[in-house]
Amino acid sequence: MKLTIDDIADQRAYERERESFRAHIIELKKHRRIGVGPFVSLVFENRDTIRFQIQEMARAERILTDEGIQAELDIYNPLIPDEGSLSATLFIELTSKDELMEWLPKLVGIERAVQLRIDDEVVAATPDAEHERQLTRETITASVHYVHFDLGPEQIQRFADARVRIEVAHENYAYETELSKPAKESLLSDLCG
Repeated sequence: MKLTIDDIADQRAYERERESFRAHIIELKKHRRIGVGPFVSLVFENRDTIRFQIQEMARAERILTDEGIQAELDIYNPLIPDEGSLSATLFIELTSKDELMEWLPKLVGIERAVQLRIDDEVVAATPDAEHERQLTRETITASVHYVHFDLGPEQIQRFADARVRIEVAHENYAYETELSKPAKESLLSDLCG
């Protein structure tokens, strides 16, 4: 279920809940942040992680109007997965300008090289269309991408018991990570709605 203006607390109310909500999100992300290789990670988003993102954005930028909050909802609501889908933010986590200059040109198209493997069946990631339109370049990639995985009923049914891996199969970056049982359980809650 997507977020509405009524789901976003005003500044004073958010300050009262912020510490406990932040602790909840940190705990939640322990199983939803998946490292793949030395510097790529995916954070699988859900309603809580997106609400936290919007609340923190409103807090940092002092967004106080309904119109301002609605603009943030319009940007971030597409990242909340629908039943049968997973949604992730892909981060290329490089820390120096030299690393960025070296790797971002080499990783063009990485958002299309991410896949979920359920045993040996591949579910390719689909880049978020709006984000892709804004950031895709032929010579350099962005350090943040939004991707979705759409699974059919049989794939969802197998997800719980199968070996599930996240794989980046890019010509310049090829790594995979097997999901832990707690990670699979957390993501299965998204898939089942």
